[in-house]
Amino acid sequence: MTGLVRLVHPAPAAAVVLLSAALGTILLGQAGQSLVGAPLLLTVLAVAGSQVFTGALNDWADRARDAVAQPGKPIPSGQVSPSAALALAGAGLVVQVAASAPLGPLPLLLGLAASGSAAAYDLWLSRTPASVLPYLVSFGILPLWIASGVGVSLERVALAPLLVGPFAAAAHLANTLRDFDGDAALGSRSLAQTLGRRRAFVTAWLLAMGVGVTAGVVALTGGVLGPIVTLLGAAGLVAVVQGYPGPGRLWPGMLVAAVTWTAAWAIATG
Repeated sequence: MTGLVRLVHPAPAAAVVLLSAALGTILLGQAGQSLVGAPLLLTVLAVAGSQVFTGALNDWADRARDAVAQPGKPIPSGQVSPSAALALAGAGLVVQVAASAPLGPLPLLLGLAASGSAAAYDLWLSRTPASVLPYLVSFGILPLWIASGVGVSLERVALAPLLVGPFAAAAHLANTLRDFDGDAALGSRSLAQTLGRRRAFVTAWLLAMGVGVTAGVVALTGGVLGPIVTLLGAAGLVAVVQGYPGPGRLWPGMLVAAVTWTAAWAIATG
């Protein structure tokens, strides 16, 4: 059971699910709709299913590489068999589709597009200079997926991808930098490897800080920088700032910032 939990990459998966639940709740509240109901529950469940699918498929696809670079991971260590990992990925996809289908064709299609992009990363693009593209696509789709799932107009989140894109690129670099040496030894040509360790880290940190500062300036000039928005925004900035010593601290800091800044943005645009 421990190995199966580790397969889904629980920390980032939990952050994405929490972010989705927070965004869906805020959007429903601002629209004057009930916060208790099937649309929000099914949307969050669909996102959770997609995270299980993506995480388990990633470890399955990288099992041979992990046997060399990270032998302690669930599959190479023998905690989980490759077939069990693939079955878990399939179960996650089934949960996603089953939860999305009652919400209508748009949430179903947006969710499948996000998961399809993530699968392309797992199976191919993660080891190429285009490794950042699935992050841009999948996380750019996420706000639209949540809004459509809970039945809120997509206009409310139409501009979100403009900030989500740079932050997703930063998250990708911060994440891959944690395995930089192992990936380099295995001949990976991901974007982080192409840029080099130092340049990739500085790029990730600057992109993340740039998103936070830009969002704060926009909120200030728009007159929506209230106490709650300020507190959430500052918490995210602190989380990113403390990550400057290295990728091991930047990655968890960005997970915190993703949740706090999403909440701040949703409140500020209400």
